[in-house]
Amino acid sequence: MAGHSKWANIQHRKGRQDEKRGRVWTRLIKEITVAARMGGGDPDTNPRLRLAVDRASDANMPKDNVTRAIQRGTGALDGVNYEEVRYEGYGINGAAIIVDCMTDNRVRTVAEVRHAFSKFGGNMGTEGSVAFLFKHCGQLMYAPGTDENAVMEAALEAGAEDVITDEEGGIEVLTAPNDFSAVKAAMEAAGFKAEVAEITMKPSTETVFAGEDGVRMQKLLDALENLDDTQELYTNAVIEE
Repeated sequence: MAGHSKWANIQHRKGRQDEKRGRVWTRLIKEITVAARMGGGDPDTNPRLRLAVDRASDANMPKDNVTRAIQRGTGALDGVNYEEVRYEGYGINGAAIIVDCMTDNRVRTVAEVRHAFSKFGGNMGTEGSVAFLFKHCGQLMYAPGTDENAVMEAALEAGAEDVITDEEGGIEVLTAPNDFSAVKAAMEAAGFKAEVAEITMKPSTETVFAGEDGVRMQKLLDALENLDDTQELYTNAVIEE
């Protein structure tokens, strides 16, 4: 179960996201609102909402903010009606990029995404052009030094699909999206709290960047990440330090 070394890259990405902490609450409020609108306002019967509420708690969002977002989603409070839309495209050297957005104005959003791609050396693709290169799954990452055998035993017993260890000893537990919350809870009950825990689009192949190409690719990713309507950004690019 050996895999490509990815711990440093994931920590780097997490660090960049942490730098944008001020925007995290805004994105979580959108996610909570849409999840409540689609599946109801009870986290116990709405797995997507449960995950969003848990993420809000991890981000130290006040409970009042969470409650208001749920109420907007269920119609108990007035609010903006967001819709989900996915854009796909290519970065430097053809690297695959998926941009998941929530927007109240699709025309504005697609123009902004297309502009970011073209300005920074990428190309907007058609629907499905790169999505086949990714797997929708739950991902739990444990730091190097964690007991690999104990994690593997707990994860497989909890219903995980796979356990992958990279060259640096970082451990990745993969789950089906619908099993993510249950596996995460079981792992925490077994004493294993993940450094990164999310439902993601995991690339099946990676494109490694270094030097000037890496700088250019990072500028494109930053431009897409910083768009107001961007919720999640996925890529198969690995940018080496």
